Amino acid sequence: MKLYLNINFRTKVGENLQVCVFEHGGAEGKIHPLQYTDNGNWSAELDYFSKSISYKYQLIDNKGIILDEEFSLHHLNFSHNYDEFVICDFWNAKNFPENYLNNKILKNKLRHFKAEKISVLKKHTHLFRLEAPVYHPNWKVVILGNCEELGNWQYLKTVPMLQTDFGIWEAAVDIEQDQMIQYKYGLMNADSGEVFDIEYGDNRWTLPNTEKNVLQIQADHFFKFKSHEMYHAAGVAVPVFSLRTENGFGVGEFPDLKNLADWAKKTNLSILQILPINDTTANYAWTDSYPYAAISVYALHPQYLSVEKLEYPLSKDLVQEFKAEKEALNALSLIDYEQMISGKWKYITIIFEAHKEEILKDRNFKKFIKENEDWLIPYAAFCVLRDKYKTPNFNDWKTHRKYIAGKIAPFFLPKNKEYENSMLHSWVQYQLHLQLKDAIDYTHDLGISVKGDLPIGIYRYSVEAWAEPELFGMDFQAGAPPDQFTDLGQNWEFPTYNWEAMKEDGYCWWKNRFKALEQYFDAMRIDHILGFFRIWRMPMSATQGILGYFYPAVPVKAEEFSARGISFNEDRYCKPFINDQILWDYFGEERDGIRNRFMNSHFDGTYSFKEEFDTQRKLADYFKTNPVGSAGERLISLAANVLFLKEQLSEKQVVYHPRFNIEKTESYHYLNEAEKRKISDLYVDYFFKRQDGLWYEKAMEKLPVILNATDMLICGEDLGLVPESVPVVMDRLGITALKVQRMPSDNIPWYNPKNADYMNVVTASSHDSSTLRQWWHEDRGLTQKYFHEQLGQYGTAPWNLEPQLAEMIMKQHLFNNAMLAIFPIQEFLATEKELTNPNMDEERINNPAVFPHYWRYRMHLKVEELLNHDNFNQKIAGWIADANRI
Repeated sequence: MKLYLNINFRTKVGENLQVCVFEHGGAEGKIHPLQYTDNGNWSAELDYFSKSISYKYQLIDNKGIILDEEFSLHHLNFSHNYDEFVICDFWNAKNFPENYLNNKILKNKLRHFKAEKISVLKKHTHLFRLEAPVYHPNWKVVILGNCEELGNWQYLKTVPMLQTDFGIWEAAVDIEQDQMIQYKYGLMNADSGEVFDIEYGDNRWTLPNTEKNVLQIQADHFFKFKSHEMYHAAGVAVPVFSLRTENGFGVGEFPDLKNLADWAKKTNLSILQILPINDTTANYAWTDSYPYAAISVYALHPQYLSVEKLEYPLSKDLVQEFKAEKEALNALSLIDYEQMISGKWKYITIIFEAHKEEILKDRNFKKFIKENEDWLIPYAAFCVLRDKYKTPNFNDWKTHRKYIAGKIAPFFLPKNKEYENSMLHSWVQYQLHLQLKDAIDYTHDLGISVKGDLPIGIYRYSVEAWAEPELFGMDFQAGAPPDQFTDLGQNWEFPTYNWEAMKEDGYCWWKNRFKALEQYFDAMRIDHILGFFRIWRMPMSATQGILGYFYPAVPVKAEEFSARGISFNEDRYCKPFINDQILWDYFGEERDGIRNRFMNSHFDGTYSFKEEFDTQRKLADYFKTNPVGSAGERLISLAANVLFLKEQLSEKQVVYHPRFNIEKTESYHYLNEAEKRKISDLYVDYFFKRQDGLWYEKAMEKLPVILNATDMLICGEDLGLVPESVPVVMDRLGITALKVQRMPSDNIPWYNPKNADYMNVVTASSHDSSTLRQWWHEDRGLTQKYFHEQLGQYGTAPWNLEPQLAEMIMKQHLFNNAMLAIFPIQEFLATEKELTNPNMDEERINNPAVFPHYWRYRMHLKVEELLNHDNFNQKIAGWIADANRI
């Protein structure tokens, strides 16, 4: 069989095209060079012996180095009627709508879809093939053009196309004319047969086919939709733990998602967005409430397990006790994490012990273990050892400090003393999976999709850090530079990623993670997507994020200081600068006591920390047993009064990174004006100029590979200090960006949602911010300005955010071109006076400036109650319908 590939692609001198063909689903492709003809046209002739093909085009230089390539493959099937095929291709960009919209949400929307079979006959000259996801079940794609076979541009004579797979439309046509064929695609209402729209822009064209034994395949991409024809949706964001229903045990549970889905159906919302749901059980304390510090990237959190919906019931003599505990916990306005989790484990363990014999013989349970053993065996063993030694810190365990698979495997043998505990944790995961899958299936049956949340980091004392330490930078901590939340930056205390190690096997760790998430989710929010470009990392000696620097980065080398005329002194620039005035400013009358206790004097009015106190970590550890009140926090901050951070690359090589907000340091203020100017120039160059090319390269190295492993719609949380390369990469890869109105990336007081492009998720607030009602009180000057300029109101802004103003804010986020508008449940409730929480401060989920923070928000209303507020529900449903969000 002969294939003639043709593509129009403009290249520069010295550049060439090649095609990489993947046979039989193999990972390694076979390379075929393309020949240049004229006017940007390239072609290749292939002998091929399969009825289907997958391939991608690559741009190379004259040394064969790949300069660019397609990240989304071409897939074609061939009719048995022909032995030769002429294929007219277009470069398949990852950000074409068919590549980011043809996802699990589409498959959920069209869950009753049945592929249509196309009949390609020997007489046909052309096969028109268009990749175009159409979200309306009663819309069909048609083709029309400048010849009789394509209807001579008449709407009533268009050629209907068949949807042969999700988002794949095909029409086989016999076109006899021997001149250039011009055509366009259109949309038809299948119910009425009316063609109601034709794509905009110039006509498409293809060449005639006079060879009767050759089929010409016009492989088109990207239906040119008008804005209102694209997929737009609205949703609600609620952490599962925040759901309040009749059934919970002081916390939201997986079955409660069904109630939320019922409410979403009534209000025309089609996306449920939740926070991470992985197990964070480190110490059975309230600090475990932090959902971004999972002890496993696979295991689900036992707090979400409904005891009442387990496969086996509680014994009758415990029912009253259970109900009493449940009522007490459900009566609380906020989650009591420790009481809730200890109560759940008590009843779960009792049920397991009572039905152990049946459970251990359960074939479905055994099958679950077998299918998930790669992560489940290490996880169960980790849990057993964590509980045995009362700590998740495996460095402190008496046995198994280092993970060795062969020594852990016996935990799953019946004669092993750890067997039953291992089975308990495995069975809990099995039950969690069943309950979540049941809730997801129910939600999907209502036509509603679920958006999950993928944390950027892993917990330092997690299964992954224990079992696969080579994949992580265990000697460092990840976090974020100072931002609108905190001037000190954030230290998440997570290890960083060893991207080079992950790259060696094609990022399998990430691919497996996405595969696990795909069991449940249709879309995924990637937390802090900037971490795929660079991470903010700190040495273990730091406790505050302010002592971090970007990694990877183009650092400052010693010779650069001299090249810029800076007289570099490592002690002066890289150690905390402390003098008498600074000590007085920090400590006032406590100065002498602090100086004598913690400082060495240099007898010139300057000081340095004594060796036992010369890092933030040493100070923090000392203060745990020797508290000095608020002076301790000031000393830790003083330890960050440096200009540059030193990084030891090797025994002989040292580089430097400017400290963030260098001009705000006291150390900077004591430089002379010339030094200040030169260091400021270096600071600007480091943070805003020199890094972007490196970060673009690093992101494009890993993100395409990882994202091609999933069918989920990917949304990137791109808040904070956003490099210029981030929106470029996200646009190129078809990743939607996040726009939180009060956290604009530009130097403006707030973001206007009417300016949102299509590839955005817009929202009024997030789980990391205050709610709208709280924000209204934070800065009265800003509130007044917002009231006038954004909401277009006159006079003095009311003291509280009134429901009609909250509704106005919501509508401004709904009526725009952004693909998704997703709001926290608190913001919906703020639009109805009788539904607002009397204590608005209980509605905040997280405050990033406070670490650790207690994540304990719970809806003050039961979801069942919301279902009965018909006027409220109809109001929201009306907004969504009017905004054309399906």
